[in-house]
Amino acid sequence: MAGESTRAVGSRVWTIPNVLSMLRLALVPVFLVLIVVGGYVSALVVLVVASLSDLLDGYLARRLGQVTRLGQLLDPAADRLYIFAALVGLAANGLVPWWIVVVIVARDVFLLVLGVVLASHGYGPLPVHQLGKVATFALFFGVPVIMLGLAFPSAQPVTEPVGWAVTLWGAFLYWWAGVIYAIETARVIRIPRVADDSRSDTLGEGG
Repeated sequence: MAGESTRAVGSRVWTIPNVLSMLRLALVPVFLVLIVVGGYVSALVVLVVASLSDLLDGYLARRLGQVTRLGQLLDPAADRLYIFAALVGLAANGLVPWWIVVVIVARDVFLLVLGVVLASHGYGPLPVHQLGKVATFALFFGVPVIMLGLAFPSAQPVTEPVGWAVTLWGAFLYWWAGVIYAIETARVIRIPRVADDSRSDTLGEGG
C-alpha cells in the first residue's frame, strides 16, 4: 500500500488542486489586512472560502489522480499561515496576547530546526503525526471561534470561552506533537551511527 501511495504522488506544478492551493495562499494577506482593520465578518468569509477550497482541492487531487509533492507542501503551509495571520492580526489589535503568537510560531521554528538536523543526516521530513493533525485542527477551529465573537458581539459570551479553551488546548497539543517529533528525530539520526558501528565490528571480526 505504501508503495502505491508513493507512486501516486506526482511532481507536476500546474494542476487544478495546486492552483486552488495557490489561490488560497494568495488570500492570506487579504485575510490578515481584514483582521487588522477590524473587518472580522469579511475575514471570516475569506476563511470560509479558503476552507472550502481546501476541501475541494483535496477531493479533486484524489478524484483526478493529481496528488503532487507540491500540493502536499502547500496544504499544511496554507493552514499554518491562516492560523498565524489570525493570531498576529488579533494580537496587533490587542485582542489576544502576543505570547500565544510566540508559542505557536516557536513550535514551527522548532520543527524547522529538526528538519535541518534530519536533512544534515540525509533524511527527509518525518511523517505527519496524528497528534499534530489534531493540534492543527484545534487551532484552526479555536481561533475562528474567537473571531466569531468579535464579528457578532452578541455571541461573544459563548464563543470567547469556547474559542480560548480549544485554542489553548491546540497550542498544548501542538507542542506535545513537537516533542514527539524531536524524540523521533533523535531516534532516526542514531540509526546510521548504529549501522556504522555494527559494520565496523563485523569488519573487525572478519580481520
